[in-house]
Amino acid sequence: MSHITSMIKTHPNDASGIDVQKLADCIAACLECAQTCTSCADACLAEEMVADLRNCIRLNLDCADLCATTGKILSRRTGQNLATVKTTLEACRTACAECATECKKHEDMHEHCRVCAEACRKCEQACTDLLSAIS
Repeated sequence: MSHITSMIKTHPNDASGIDVQKLADCIAACLECAQTCTSCADACLAEEMVADLRNCIRLNLDCADLCATTGKILSRRTGQNLATVKTTLEACRTACAECATECKKHEDMHEHCRVCAEACRKCEQACTDLLSAIS
């Protein structure tokens, strides 16, 4: 059991009605994607052809910010604001899809973009799975 799952299960506020594993998986995917996108943006900045990667860098950074925020919001169990949670998950899913599509364009030349696209698709799917579980 991960620390994320342990924290959800030991929190005084019951997580009833929400699939704990899907919630934990989504939090983990969001936080991992935030780190991966931040690293990909930094790697893009180090490339010789940095001007050609401007849009990729922008999408990496936008995605990283949304993923980090989504992971934090999902980690908060006190009180509920389901509308905010759903909207945040939708925004995160959209950012991940856009970032993955852009990184995929560069994966043949830049391995870091391939890795980032994979992390984004994983996070996109985790957001979709959690949205389905709470809708």
